[in-house]
Amino acid sequence: MTGLVPIGLIAAFFVTALLYAAVGFGGGSTYAALLALSGMDYRLLPVLALACNIVVVAGSTIRFAKAQVTPWRGALLLTALAAPAALLGGLTPIGREAFLMLLGASLLLTGLTMLLPVSAESQSEPHRLARYAPLAAAPLGYLAGLVGIGGGIFLAPLLHLNRWNNARAIAATASFFILVNSLFGLAGQLLKNGPQLLGGALYGGLALLVAVAIGGQIGSFMALQYLPQRVIRWLTAALVIWVGGRLLFGA
Repeated sequence: MTGLVPIGLIAAFFVTALLYAAVGFGGGSTYAALLALSGMDYRLLPVLALACNIVVVAGSTIRFAKAQVTPWRGALLLTALAAPAALLGGLTPIGREAFLMLLGASLLLTGLTMLLPVSAESQSEPHRLARYAPLAAAPLGYLAGLVGIGGGIFLAPLLHLNRWNNARAIAATASFFILVNSLFGLAGQLLKNGPQLLGGALYGGLALLVAVAIGGQIGSFMALQYLPQRVIRWLTAALVIWVGGRLLFGA
């Protein structure tokens, strides 16, 4: 990919950021998959995908913090366990075929988890397994760093199923989890393949970073005013399942 990015890819990144931000996520797995389908060097994929992730969730994390809905004790514990594993995942060498297979499989799992029902705010007691949620943090962090995603899209359904906290607190936790994991995963990728990758990714993807910045803001502030959250989740799930299927089974 050169500095000239196809308009279709820019539009796809914009829509992805809008949809993911509307449901509290960054979209890193779909960015990486779209880049893979565009023919970009697979070593650059996680770098640019993680950079886009950071752009989208940084604003969400700040807004949640200002609104005082982030459960910092739990969020910090989960993220502290995941972040070193994300760095290790970013440092782990992986071939192109294995990378694309893992990315496609993670996308399909992502789509399926987004189809799981998410209960509204409730005062129900946490499930007895909720106390074991931190055990999943490190594996999710490692996978996040390996394939260039934040991991929050796997964490959030797990927390919902176990009634770990209310919906807004879980969304805030997922945003913070994605932000920190993306930073650590990006550091691992750059240590593994050299800091020059960041320059190459930014040169080829500056327009994409601008697109996700705009799309993420619109998704955060406006999307839920026009579409029910359930519909947005279904649209996002359909998008990632389609892209994941293309990666695994061919165009």
